[in-house]
Amino acid sequence: MCRHLGYLGGPRTLASLIYEGGHSLEHQSYAPRMTQGNILNADGFGAGWYHAGPGERGRPVRFRRDRPIWSDPSFREIAEVVETTCAVAALRSATVGFPVDESCAQPFRSGAAGRGPGRFFSHNGKIEDFAGAEGKLRELAGELAAVPDARAPVDSALLFALAARLWHEGRGLGAGLAETVLAVSALAPGRYNLLAADGAALAATTWGDSLFVRTPPGEVWISSEPLDDDPGWQPVPDRSLVTADLAAGVRVTPL
Repeated sequence: MCRHLGYLGGPRTLASLIYEGGHSLEHQSYAPRMTQGNILNADGFGAGWYHAGPGERGRPVRFRRDRPIWSDPSFREIAEVVETTCAVAALRSATVGFPVDESCAQPFRSGAAGRGPGRFFSHNGKIEDFAGAEGKLRELAGELAAVPDARAPVDSALLFALAARLWHEGRGLGAGLAETVLAVSALAPGRYNLLAADGAALAATTWGDSLFVRTPPGEVWISSEPLDDDPGWQPVPDRSLVTADLAAGVRVTPL
């Protein structure tokens, strides 16, 4: 059921985030260890990062494809020279009934490129009985026109639409994810591991799938699975909210 990671800290290349480590995100595309029922995450991938000058949060820049990450050497070449202090990257294993299309690859983005910092969003999981819950989910999500990614033909898009609406109404990064999970899980069972970034903070939820956190000095890593054998990776309890920034550190609260 997909894999994702978030990073916050000093400047790092995208390649160091995605390709390094004995169990890197790229490795998880063809050999995940903690997945729920699938053996490949080969139906698309994406990376979102913040491009900024010194002291600036920056604008959200994104790269997505509808193919396995291992099949795109050009992205790896780009990733070796792109540096960022905050990023979200994701692999997709498409749920039956939804297309393998670039519009469904995550992370999704709120806030148009060049118009403020924006936010990135990724969903690892699925909405069970999506057809039965779709109407009520669309009512919760509200108007989708202002957030183009919310119109993607996949269940994750409506989770993103609801989170984006809550953020627009003033919820914090983590509060928007937590409220989204609680609202949607009341309508339909499913796996609701969400991840978001705003350039200065990360937030994530666990609801039915694995999540780990590692906090070396000056950095925060959040990943569906440990990227290597470093003992610093700590599992996050199921049905939790994780919020993190460099000033306050990592906080885990139950949902």
